Amino acid sequence: MATAEPWQTAEVPGPKKAFVIAKADVAAKMINKAKRPVLIVGSKAVEIDFGDKKLIDYIIELAKKGKIPVVATAHMVNEFLKRDYKPKGWMPAVDISNRLTDPEWKGLDGKGQYDLALFVGLPYYMEWTILSGLKHFAPNLKTITLDNTYQPHASWSFPNTKVKDWAENLKVIIDNLGGE
Repeated sequence: MATAEPWQTAEVPGPKKAFVIAKADVAAKMINKAKRPVLIVGSKAVEIDFGDKKLIDYIIELAKKGKIPVVATAHMVNEFLKRDYKPKGWMPAVDISNRLTDPEWKGLDGKGQYDLALFVGLPYYMEWTILSGLKHFAPNLKTITLDNTYQPHASWSFPNTKVKDWAENLKVIIDNLGGE
């Protein structure tokens, strides 16, 4: 059974917690509704293997179908390039999170602030801290974590789910992106 408790024990998020995404098509609708989404991808995206393909392959599909700019963190830029996909930007995860809190930053393309930040593949404790900072210092930014562990500091998060269900959620999101 999926739960809406932090995956890491002893973490106390405070009174404001993420809404649980019970159905993946709801996440796709939120992504489609966003005017300026951005996707931040961490190093675990290349480590997680679903059997048919790796998480990074799902992420590339998602980014292409949703026309979402990708920020590769850590060594991920090379992994994207190996797959003939060029991310919109590369920077450390902490740097992109700081930029997302800066009201003067105009985004990777210079066209303005993002209204939705999607996170996937970051180490749990790092994503926890980044999302906590964004929750407090970027009040107009909505956040969604696409991982299979509940992140209470996000605006929306999937509950703790099995890897098989996680892959299904990603497929549903991809299938429902772009209104196609």
